[in-house]
Amino acid sequence: QVQLVESGGGLVQAGGSLRLSCAASGGIFRIMDMGWYRQAPGKQRESVATITRGSSTNYADSVKGRFTISRDNAKNTVYLQMNSLKPEDTAVYYCNAKISYGTSRPVDYWGRGTQVTVSS
Repeated sequence: QVQLVESGGGLVQAGGSLRLSCAASGGIFRIMDMGWYRQAPGKQRESVATITRGSSTNYADSVKGRFTISRDNAKNTVYLQMNSLKPEDTAVYYCNAKISYGTSRPVDYWGRGTQVTVSS
């Protein structure tokens, strides 16, 4: 059973920094893309940043220049360094991993989420 466990969320003042981590464990064959998504109250879940197995990255326009996604394939872990945080970054942040089991399409797995609150 694959599990994604996020850590690193919390309360921070505007302008501050946080680093999120997400470790995958369980029946993993090969992790393809990994990413971070977020959902604020009353809003739909949105993509924040994604990273391929080869470390190509993609960011939402709202976080470009402030957030950095990275991964450690040996540890099955993805990170999100968040700097210059703004109150509008407040949300529950979810980790996502697409895991390949061979010739079939990769399967999506999600973490339970970690709360990030940025005070003004």
